[in-house]
Amino acid sequence: MDINELRARDYARLDANGQVYLDYTGGSLYAASQIEQHMQLLRDGVLGNPHSANPTSITTTNMVERARAAVLAYFNASANYHVVFTQNATGALKLVGEAFPFAPGGEFLACVDNHNSVNGIREFARAAGATATYAPLDQTTLRLNTGALNELLARPSTHPRLFAYPAQSNYTGVKHSLDWIATARSKGWAVMLDAASFVPTNLLDLASVQPDFVCVSFYKMFGYPTGIGALLIHKDSIGLLRRPWFAGGTVNLVSVQGQAHALSAGEAAFEDGTLNYLSIPAVEIGLKHIDSIGIANINQRVQSLSSYLLEQLQALRHTNGRRVAQLYGPTNMKDRGATITFNVFDKEGTRLDYRRVEELAGQKSISLRAGCFCNPGANETAEGLTEQEMLAGFADPDDISLPAFIRLMKSRGNGKSAGAIRASFGIASNLADATRLLEFLDAFRDQSESNIGQVTVDDDNCRVIRDGS
Repeated sequence: MDINELRARDYARLDANGQVYLDYTGGSLYAASQIEQHMQLLRDGVLGNPHSANPTSITTTNMVERARAAVLAYFNASANYHVVFTQNATGALKLVGEAFPFAPGGEFLACVDNHNSVNGIREFARAAGATATYAPLDQTTLRLNTGALNELLARPSTHPRLFAYPAQSNYTGVKHSLDWIATARSKGWAVMLDAASFVPTNLLDLASVQPDFVCVSFYKMFGYPTGIGALLIHKDSIGLLRRPWFAGGTVNLVSVQGQAHALSAGEAAFEDGTLNYLSIPAVEIGLKHIDSIGIANINQRVQSLSSYLLEQLQALRHTNGRRVAQLYGPTNMKDRGATITFNVFDKEGTRLDYRRVEELAGQKSISLRAGCFCNPGANETAEGLTEQEMLAGFADPDDISLPAFIRLMKSRGNGKSAGAIRASFGIASNLADATRLLEFLDAFRDQSESNIGQVTVDDDNCRVIRDGS
């Protein structure tokens, strides 16, 4: 399928509204045809709550199970995996974190380049008496330090251990090798693969690589529906997990008087309560949409656009020769995806507040993402922030926030900050999007911080709401 024709037909609202969308790592865009197909399904069908044998319940159950089968087929996982529908990738990670048999002597090994939803698993590990350790990144490339990781994985233990890492960084776009899955498992680790940033533009073949657990969010793959993710659990690993509670839909039998319960088998033991049964059928529609385009075509398009943007950003200079943009991570497309993170500097070499850059981009109808993208470890490494500097940000219990930390670093005059600007390509991106971004950034050439101004919204909770009136 020609992606330019696809954009004109299924994503026409972008150009009709003059919008440049460069936040696909935050969430993909849905196609008009996806919405139309799902709305027709809802209009024509009579769908009831599953967990019953009445006609509407059976119809819904069949749709949910069809979607489950579609997920397994898409990832080539039908032979080896269960699919648990969750609210999102975060919900999938929480299921693993709370059910993994952490204990004294056990370990949770994470990667410095992990999303906060992975970082949070360390709290389950610590609460159970296990240790939490991080595998470091190379300071320059922001790739995994292979020597350090090999040493960490090689440490002997007889206790359950979990290693979690991203297939693709949501901060730099670095693709961390999937070979680490087999390496870690061969050394006695269970492996949790965060595939949320990888699968929107890459094929994950779970017949070839077989982590114990995989998490995805479908809105990151094809935009709609939101509120649906999945945890894929290897059939050989599901017995490792111990659920700390039960809920409606997860049990075969419960007694109040006997205070006993029997969990359901397979994925049913993990799907708490009533599934989002009206939205789950839209997952199958979304997967068919991706298949109709071809994930290889999407990958080729976004790789080409990313390569072009990387080259142009490195060539963008002030008249005095200083770079306008400082890139984080690899400067070429070897083993990296369509996520590019950078900061903007004025002609004197002063870093511009990334929030101000995002604000000015918004005025040009360009949607970027700014901050540390829920990935503090990669940001700390990129900025050269030390443990002492980070702990200083927690020193004042009445003023703990990212903006407060930025102010603290600025007051220290060390040239460090916390946060950057992220541009990411996806299913409907085209060359015009990249060109609009470069034209916007070119306007910073030979400008000084005083000309550009300061951010007008300084929100501690990163929930900016502007009155549209």
